Amino acid sequence: MKCLILAAGYATRLYPLTENFPKPLLKVGEKTILDWLIDDIDSLGEVDEYIVISNHKFASQFMDWAAGHSAAITVVDDGTSTNETRLGAVCDIKFAIDSLSLDDDMLVIAGDNVLDFSLTAFIRYARGKNASAIMRYYEPDEARLHKSGIVEIDASDRILSMEEKPAEPRSHWCCPPFYFYSRRDAARVGEGIAAGCGTDAPGSFIAWLSGQTDVYAMEMPGRRYDIGNLDSYRKVCEEYRGIL
Repeated sequence: MKCLILAAGYATRLYPLTENFPKPLLKVGEKTILDWLIDDIDSLGEVDEYIVISNHKFASQFMDWAAGHSAAITVVDDGTSTNETRLGAVCDIKFAIDSLSLDDDMLVIAGDNVLDFSLTAFIRYARGKNASAIMRYYEPDEARLHKSGIVEIDASDRILSMEEKPAEPRSHWCCPPFYFYSRRDAARVGEGIAAGCGTDAPGSFIAWLSGQTDVYAMEMPGRRYDIGNLDSYRKVCEEYRGIL
């Protein structure tokens, strides 16, 4: 299995901290955000390669970090240099798949979140379903629903509908940026783009895919710390205590 790590953003809301430094390599406690994620995932022993998808501006910094890591890490430079010219998450996924001729199951994750639970439970869940999968969490705040991917599910966790940033949310189930693509579904990213799925938000491909085949949504078993601005970064540095 491959793990694709989305790290090609520019984190403009964290300037000046990230003006010349990639957000996923910021430290939270004694580790970088990426190290927290990779050390956890690697404990399951299923991932044989981590692929960090970077923009051109930060690619060399990711390569320097990867060179000192014990895990097998490949850095892919998507060639963009500004926030205005970014490819978007789904196009970055396709770029990595095409550039490396990937043909495998894939864990696809945002590289700028820290979690207080292990992602290994999510991998086991997807394996058990023998299908592509996402995670979901209950969001009571109506205003936040309009800024998130929203999913409807049936009694077996199968996705009935999924929409990014809906004007009229159909549920309170929000989707964090962690996805499992089965091998057969990973091969359909280009098809989804050609069919008109959105390309900026990473959940847009899954929103399209769930209309084509069965995709499941596991309830998130803990908390995700979303580092969106300087205040949230300071807060996570004060509060985060690792995986519980």
